[in-house]
Amino acid sequence: MMQSPFRYFWNHFRYIPLLSVLTVSRARRFEKRSRALGNAVGFVLRWFPPARWRFEREVLRVFPDMPYKKRVQLGHAMGCAMGQTLFEIYHCAEFQARQDKFHAIGPGLAALEAARDAGKGALIVSGHFGQWEAVRAVLKARDMETGAIYRRQPNPHYQRRLRAGIEAGGMPILETGRTGTKSLIRHLRDGGFMAILLDEKHPEGMALPFLGHPALTSLAAAELALKYELPMVPSYGLRRADGENFDVIFEDPIPHTDAVTMTQAFNDSLSKRILANPDQWYWMLRRWNAPRA
Repeated sequence: MMQSPFRYFWNHFRYIPLLSVLTVSRARRFEKRSRALGNAVGFVLRWFPPARWRFEREVLRVFPDMPYKKRVQLGHAMGCAMGQTLFEIYHCAEFQARQDKFHAIGPGLAALEAARDAGKGALIVSGHFGQWEAVRAVLKARDMETGAIYRRQPNPHYQRRLRAGIEAGGMPILETGRTGTKSLIRHLRDGGFMAILLDEKHPEGMALPFLGHPALTSLAAAELALKYELPMVPSYGLRRADGENFDVIFEDPIPHTDAVTMTQAFNDSLSKRILANPDQWYWMLRRWNAPRA
């Protein structure tokens, strides 16, 4: 599709800061390159007013009494963590090779191995929390390659790098939408594994409590788990304090009941993780439908 001259220029202009950081740090070790992008994003969250206002609006919804100084610290920490996560996704093949950094724990891993051995598919549900690609890295190393659902980026530069990184983490990679849904069903029925991030606002979803506020949430993962009798396992890549190691946590599969109850169980699981480590969740998602009253 042809872009307008303004859109073409704007997409290039927006990409320059990211390209600059990645280029300047190219000769450094992986950890230092990761931290360089993390520090850049942390700087933006602290000093760029539109980003800071958007962040504070969402944080104050959940933590209305959080002091200003603590909000500033949280925003900077979140920006640093998300910058590192973005770098690791863009360099996912190199990231996945660092298996000594991933420390897998939790009963859900055994449930996924049982599904693999039985030739069944599985749904791994997570959110924009910690390093979600660490989950797929652990599974791929254990002969459970896991595909992913992603949303196409309007900027072609970000789209190219994002798509390449996600593909390096495991196949197939499916876009949101009707075509992606059909491919997803075929993949699951053939015994494939798929990772889905369920913490984005879904316009056609159901308003379910998330961090204490109604949030439009997709029921699709739970509906697929019920229809095809698949395990639905909440999984998280919790970044350790050193920024380089991860506790990759596979919780118990969510019991099969009904789609609403199962999806709410996931919302509760992710909410608990965020409340314990608020700096590791991406607060910029516009997760809730209406502004805070």
